[in-house]
Amino acid sequence: MHIDTEFAIIGGGVAGLTAAIGLSQLGREFKVFEQAKELKGIGAGFGLAANAMQALDLMGLKHDIEKLGFYTNSYHILDQKGQVLLAPDTQKLSEQYNQENFTIHRADLHLYLLSQLQTEDVLLAKKAIKFESHSEFIEIYFEDGTLIRAKYLLIADGVKSPLRQQLLPNATPRYSGYTCWRATIDNSSIQLDKGSETWGTQGRFGMTPLVGNRIYWYACVNSKANNPIYRDYTVQDLKQYFGDYHNPIPTILAETKDEDLIWNDIIDIKPLSHLAYRNILLLGDAGHATTPNLGQGACQALEDVAVLMDELKENQAVTDAFRNFEKRRLKRTKYITDTSKRIGEISQWDNAFLVAIRNQIMKWLPATLAQSGLTQLLSVDFMKIEK
Repeated sequence: MHIDTEFAIIGGGVAGLTAAIGLSQLGREFKVFEQAKELKGIGAGFGLAANAMQALDLMGLKHDIEKLGFYTNSYHILDQKGQVLLAPDTQKLSEQYNQENFTIHRADLHLYLLSQLQTEDVLLAKKAIKFESHSEFIEIYFEDGTLIRAKYLLIADGVKSPLRQQLLPNATPRYSGYTCWRATIDNSSIQLDKGSETWGTQGRFGMTPLVGNRIYWYACVNSKANNPIYRDYTVQDLKQYFGDYHNPIPTILAETKDEDLIWNDIIDIKPLSHLAYRNILLLGDAGHATTPNLGQGACQALEDVAVLMDELKENQAVTDAFRNFEKRRLKRTKYITDTSKRIGEISQWDNAFLVAIRNQIMKWLPATLAQSGLTQLLSVDFMKIEK
């Protein structure tokens, strides 16, 4: 039976592309299959915290990617008037890994990762719809009617992965209870130089600078899932929610065009019992999608790849590497998914009385106690977690 490639990687996002780079560095054969016709990344930003930078450093990618990111030395949680509720100790995470924290535009990162791969190894417009597992290989079927055979399958096509759904029919995306708008705008007049997130009765509003004199911002409000009211929301509509929030939020909205807006519900998946299934492995959001409240979605995908490459270096059977990967990753990713979900629930409170109590408690609590939920993220080196 003809085998088309050793590793089939489904998904050309952060997890898929970095996995491909890692396999290339190890001299392994692979192909990436991405459903999009063009890989450009959506118009949004995300954090690359020190743990992500450590993963990139282990892969020899940190130096270039640092140039694409905006150095972030603080990220305060504010109330509706702009008063500080919590100042998370991002420096502690930096010290843990001896790395810095950055924010980066998704498109910038995608284009860089893509540049590290051979064009013929990344196949676009290839949407995987199902697979059949055999003793020595896996057949992956695509929407265009084609199929490929691989020895090993890396499923990295995100929270809505159809292949994960086939493998685990009950692992469906879980709605968080809130929906989100995002945009990237020019920073020339606003001159934002620090990131923050504001918790108010109308919802949350986050902002952070990016390189290239840009701002990435997001706004979250409580809603039922797939609410048709929000499908055609404009910037003017969002001003009704956030117009009385502290500066520069009204200014940021005023400088945003309707065509800049990206809207989607916030979802994750309930933590899984396994990530490895013999010659199949779930990576990134396909295996442990989390809400963005800890800023760890892309970071955990990068941790995944660093740990997987570490296992594959050991010249053990790939199925053993997959199993050891699971042992090193399962507890940590569950902790982050659960903690992020809990933070999102608290931050989205919209009852004025409860919000006032929450805010006062956050101001009173010692910083170490207020961010106790971050302990495992801040204090555990992901590469030293034992099998």
